[in-house]
Amino acid sequence: MLWIKALHVFFVVAWFAGLFYLPRLFVYHALAEDASGRERFKVMEHKLYWGIMTPSAALTIFFGGWLWSYGFPGAWLHAKLIVVALTLAYHIYCGKLLLDFRRDRNTRSHVWYRWFNEVPVIFLAAAVVLAVVKPF
Repeated sequence: MLWIKALHVFFVVAWFAGLFYLPRLFVYHALAEDASGRERFKVMEHKLYWGIMTPSAALTIFFGGWLWSYGFPGAWLHAKLIVVALTLAYHIYCGKLLLDFRRDRNTRSHVWYRWFNEVPVIFLAAAVVLAVVKPF
């Protein structure tokens, strides 16, 4: 079980690294004024989302489900599953924003993306507290 837990934590870290970085790329992409810069961001965003974030999210959920099969009691787990669902929804919404940028249809400012970039911090803090402290 410790190997499964280690792999779960590894992929959580990789997933959240992407969740922190992709919106930051969106900030700079929204500020880009030249066509070559915008195209460069499109490539970077695509590779991050599909090459790192999405596989890491899938493996996080896979190994987390495997851990769950060992049976962890408590309401903390239900709350953590809600946080996971919210994080997955954020991830999917990032994919929608990625498509908007790819199609040159972004309507949001760099300031909006700066605030949007803070959301996964809340999800990570909640997940860590729930998993480690198990407050209920």
